[in-house]
Amino acid sequence: MEQKILEIRNIKKTFGEHVVLNDISFDIRQGEVVVILGPSGCGKSTLLRCINGLEEIEEGEILFRGSVISGKIRKHHEIRQKIGMVFQNYELFPHMTILKNITLAPQKVQGRSRQEAEKEAETLLKRIGLLDKKNAYPRQLSGGQRQRTAIVRALCMHPEIMLFDEVTASLDPEMVYEVLDVMMEMAKAGRTMVIVTHEMQFARAAADRIIFMDQGKILEEGRPEDFFRRPKTERAGQFLQKMHI
Repeated sequence: MEQKILEIRNIKKTFGEHVVLNDISFDIRQGEVVVILGPSGCGKSTLLRCINGLEEIEEGEILFRGSVISGKIRKHHEIRQKIGMVFQNYELFPHMTILKNITLAPQKVQGRSRQEAEKEAETLLKRIGLLDKKNAYPRQLSGGQRQRTAIVRALCMHPEIMLFDEVTASLDPEMVYEVLDVMMEMAKAGRTMVIVTHEMQFARAAADRIIFMDQGKILEEGRPEDFFRRPKTERAGQFLQKMHI
């Protein structure tokens, strides 16, 4: 059994009087792919943002390799190097080329040389078929190409965990698969990932474990085949029916 790399312990998150996350607990092990499913507004994306330090929690703890990373004393910039995140809307700098978008953080945050950062970026861009776009600007790329660039940018920071927040939600249907293919390759390579998605077939194929949330709570979790064939809760069954599964 691989060791625990991330531990979520009874966390609670509120926005005003609205409880977004209510007593959430689960672990992530090294090399595990966990897919979080649930209806819109159930707290999935907020959960990822709490893990990455973009949102503070009111109660509970988040531990990375046994050390608490939640709370006021955490060093966010250090944690974000270990826990990378890819967003729905790419978050690329429009005035920078693709190569500069990817190599900026490795140089500025990690102190790596331009030559080293560019060599790694070009290797990864070649792997996903975008090396010929390295001197282009984000506006010159399709949505799928921009999202693949965002994944490469995160990978160049050498994170130990990758978080994906609905990364295909804003893409045209034909562009979804080129992004999911990259993520599937990462899953097969044994990369630790936590993925929020509405792509049910991808979730079934890529996940080691499914976590199903509703109204800020985890209602069930288990192996993909068990979840999709025999959901334990009536709410999960309703969700799958609406998703035509």
